[in-house]
Amino acid sequence: MIFKHACSLAAAAVTLVSMAAAQTPPPQVAALKESLAKNQVALKQYSWVETTVISLKGEVKKQQQKQCYYGADGKVQKTPIGEQAPKAQEPSGGGRRGGRLKEKVVEKKVGEVKDYMEDVAALVHQYVPPDAQKIQAVQGAGNLAVQPAAGVTVLNLKNYLKPGDLLAIGFDPAALAMRSYNVSSYVEKPGDDAVAMAVTFGSLADGTSYPQLIVLDVKAKNIQVKVTNSGYKKAGT
Repeated sequence: MIFKHACSLAAAAVTLVSMAAAQTPPPQVAALKESLAKNQVALKQYSWVETTVISLKGEVKKQQQKQCYYGADGKVQKTPIGEQAPKAQEPSGGGRRGGRLKEKVVEKKVGEVKDYMEDVAALVHQYVPPDAQKIQAVQGAGNLAVQPAAGVTVLNLKNYLKPGDLLAIGFDPAALAMRSYNVSSYVEKPGDDAVAMAVTFGSLADGTSYPQLIVLDVKAKNIQVKVTNSGYKKAGT
């Protein structure tokens, strides 16, 4: 009985140690969270222009610009500046009734594609910028792998937003800055519409980092979304 009790205590101790380890983030994760927090505070002083271009099979289907800034609630506010969308070609049909039927079918398909492309574009903002709470959740679930390297440490976060996705952040602990940012995910079904996304970061005059260019590809659907952030200005300047 004494031996059994001792084994139970040992097992409980191991469990408690494992839980404590899971709750204690590696130093690189703590540094990343600190960097993100400071950078977000700095970014809230700026307004900028976000340009989104959505292409299907290499042809631009939608282009939109928005003036962006942080509101009093801490959330990004966006005001459309203008939108350029290629006009859809009017379907030609053989006969009035057949033409109307074909037109309805085409309109339905066009609508479905537009909705899907909007879902793809929305996915960009679900991954960028990274969320500290999601990072903590991934770490707590044991889905964080740290790959230390000279200069840049890669943090691999599995199941960051969706089951089976992967967010890989290349972080420079010395400079407290993200050097690379890559996402492997999907829109609706894993494998059917796999998503590959890469982010290129820029740096403002005061050292504040921002996502300069985001490129998201859904190769199976021949859809690409490019988001460019530019024209950063501090409030009052």
